[in-house]
Amino acid sequence: MRLAVVAQPDDRRTGLLLAAAAAAGLPPVTVVPWRAVAGGAPIGLDGATAVRIESPGEDAEVARLLRGDTTPIGYGEIAGLGRWYSGLIAAARRVQEAAPAGARLLNPVDDLAVLFDKRRCHAVLSAAGVPVPPALPAVTGWADLRARMTGAGWRRVFVKPAHGSSASGVIALVADGARTSAVTSVERTPDGRLFNALPVRRYTDEAQIAAIVDRLAPDGLHVERWFPKAAHAGLTLDLRVVVIDGRAAHVVVRSSRSPLTNLHLGNARGDLAGVRAAAGETNWAAAMRTCERAAAQFPGSLHAGVDLMFAPGWERHAVAEVNAFGDLLPGLLVDGRDTYATELAALLR
Repeated sequence: MRLAVVAQPDDRRTGLLLAAAAAAGLPPVTVVPWRAVAGGAPIGLDGATAVRIESPGEDAEVARLLRGDTTPIGYGEIAGLGRWYSGLIAAARRVQEAAPAGARLLNPVDDLAVLFDKRRCHAVLSAAGVPVPPALPAVTGWADLRARMTGAGWRRVFVKPAHGSSASGVIALVADGARTSAVTSVERTPDGRLFNALPVRRYTDEAQIAAIVDRLAPDGLHVERWFPKAAHAGLTLDLRVVVIDGRAAHVVVRSSRSPLTNLHLGNARGDLAGVRAAAGETNWAAAMRTCERAAAQFPGSLHAGVDLMFAPGWERHAVAEVNAFGDLLPGLLVDGRDTYATELAALLR
């Protein structure tokens, strides 16, 4: 097998993948820089039998090129997500077209197009009977969101940019009459721009919350009813489950004191054995089957990162997200292999 990957050459992901490929005895991996692909340069994939598209990461120039902007957006700024999404899918199609005849694309463009649109992904999962929180129809801004929440009788929701990732722009919202609060990593500057920043903060001024929602809305919003999460050792949790070649292979517990559990927000990996014991083997096995069923909706993709939520009491669970690039779990070994080594082993089989 000759593997080619579209990636950020200096990214941690790329280093882990190259190390796994070397350990598996593969020929040297061809790394095509994302800057070249996003900038429209020729894509050299000659001789590749498998092609992987890796995350574009946080490179501001790549993001600018994907959006088609003439000037860059500030680091961490949440803007132009709709244009970024269109650029990402167009770039992925160029990669697919450049792949040699017979080469396998490990994350097909049609899968990426759904996985990076939370509204479409939710619809696909729901139609397949995968448990997901109920969602509102498309909302156009704060006033529309409040009206739809009132109509549905919902007090608590998660507001998510349709094309966001890594909790960027996500708002855990409570709107109950005159009481409104939002927990989010969004920082709003005096001139109205939005940035993904630490620490996670709470807004209680409705005018500020409305301004954030209205700024995000033109790029598309996905709004789900708040699914209460189970807790363990005093912390709220969910799971990142990496499904590889159809099997729930690697699992990490994401524990948090806030409703946002993403590890890069200062949260910690939890006690996997303790959580599994608390859930019980029957509930755990059912949850893993659900993750595998969610990933099975994207049969062309070798792997997918499924975010799985248990409800208090552990009897119920639901899928919050399915992530195209959700396999970065450094140091997590199963049968002596990290996620990348397990993916390569599946390919070699």
